[in-house]
Amino acid sequence: MLYFGFQKLEIYQLSKALVKDIYKLSSSFPSDEKYALVQQINKVAVSVATNIAEGTSRNGNQEKIHFINISYSSLTEIVCQTEIAFELGYLKKGVFENISKKAKKLSVKMSNFIVSIKRSNI
Repeated sequence: MLYFGFQKLEIYQLSKALVKDIYKLSSSFPSDEKYALVQQINKVAVSVATNIAEGTSRNGNQEKIHFINISYSSLTEIVCQTEIAFELGYLKKGVFENISKKAKKLSVKMSNFIVSIKRSNI
């Protein structure tokens, strides 16, 4: 059930799907990464979705844009951390490329969302 407006947004739905992907892939990382890379990448993935939810629930357009920008920054952290995981041999190339493609798609949609917020300010 969808009770809040942000739950209907495509960027929110895509961010939740990305969280699930990140949790699934990070569970296969070596156990000595449990309190390092695993914890960090899971936290930042949740941050993407959380900041979209919080930001789109704000009243002012500048606040909305601010939180979407924070979410975007978290998204770039995911790309960085999955790239590191790939280079350490924790991810296969295809998995890394798939996450990168999903992150790129989400980043474009977030940018478009910011443009639409700015246009509504006119």
